[in-house]
Amino acid sequence: MRSVDQRSKVKVSRSTVIDLAMTAHIQRHHFYFRAAGRRLHAERLTPPQAAVGPTLVFLHEGLGSIGQWGSFPAQLCALTGLPGLVYERWGYGRSESLTGPRPDDYLQQEAQNSLPEVLAACGIVDPPILFGHSDGASIALLFAAFHPDQTQAVISEAAHVFVEEVCLAGIRMARTTYEQGDLQTGLRRHHGDNTEWMFRGWSEVWLQPGRRDWNMMAELSAIACPTLIIQGQDDEYGTRAQVDAIANGVAGPTEILWLPGCGHSPHHQAREAVLGVAGRFINGSCAKLCVTPP
Repeated sequence: MRSVDQRSKVKVSRSTVIDLAMTAHIQRHHFYFRAAGRRLHAERLTPPQAAVGPTLVFLHEGLGSIGQWGSFPAQLCALTGLPGLVYERWGYGRSESLTGPRPDDYLQQEAQNSLPEVLAACGIVDPPILFGHSDGASIALLFAAFHPDQTQAVISEAAHVFVEEVCLAGIRMARTTYEQGDLQTGLRRHHGDNTEWMFRGWSEVWLQPGRRDWNMMAELSAIACPTLIIQGQDDEYGTRAQVDAIANGVAGPTEILWLPGCGHSPHHQAREAVLGVAGRFINGSCAKLCVTPP
C-alpha cells in the first residue's frame, strides 16, 4: 500500500493542471441511451489524438450530475490522453425521472445490473477505469467486486463502505438546508424537474432506521484491480476509517491520497493534487495499455 499525505507536499507539476484552453480541444458529445430499462443522459469526451487505452468512466455522487463534475473529467482525460464517459444515473440530471423511493440496495443494483448495461450500450467493451465520487465511488467498488474481469482500475473518492454517525449527521444537515431552500435552488439548476424525487430518494434511504447496519465490507475482498483511495480529512460524510477499511479490505494493490484541509469533494477542493496523483496512478497502473499511437 502506498500513501500520499498532502502534508508532505505532493509534488505536482503546474503542467498537470490542464486549463480550459487545453480542454477546449476535447470533443464533447451529449447523447441519450437506454440501460436497465431507463433512458439515461451521457457525455462522451474524446481528447485529440486519444491514447490507446481504457475509457475513464465517471460516476457522480448521490446528488450529482454531469454539470456538477465541472471541467474535472475533461481535465483528467486531457492529462491522460484517454477517452471518457460521464453519465447520469436514473433519476438524476437529464436522465429519466425517478417516480418513487429508491430501493434499499440501490448501490448494489447500480453496480451489478445497471453499470454493465451502461458500458455495453455506450460501446465500452474493454475494462474501464472507474472514477467514482461518494455514492459513485461505492458503486465503482461494488462493480469491481461483482465484475473483477471487467475492471481495469478504480479511483475511489469519498466512498462509504459502512455507515458512520458523521455520515448520517451530514445527510440530516443537507436535508435541513434543502428544506430551507438554498440547496434546492442550486440542485434545480442541474436536475430540473428531477430535483425533488432525486433528493428524497437519496436522503430517505440513508436516514431510515435500519440503514445504520448497512455495509459492503464483505464485497471488498473480491476487488483485485489497482485502487486509488482519495479522501479529505474534513469530509462532512466520512472519516479516515472509510479509507482504511477499503485499503485493508481489497485484494489488489492500493494507493491512498489523504488531503488535510479538504472536504467531501477533493476533485473540486484539491484539484491540482487529485489531477496529479490520479494521472500518475492511471498511467502507472495501466502503462501497458496507455500507449499513444504513432
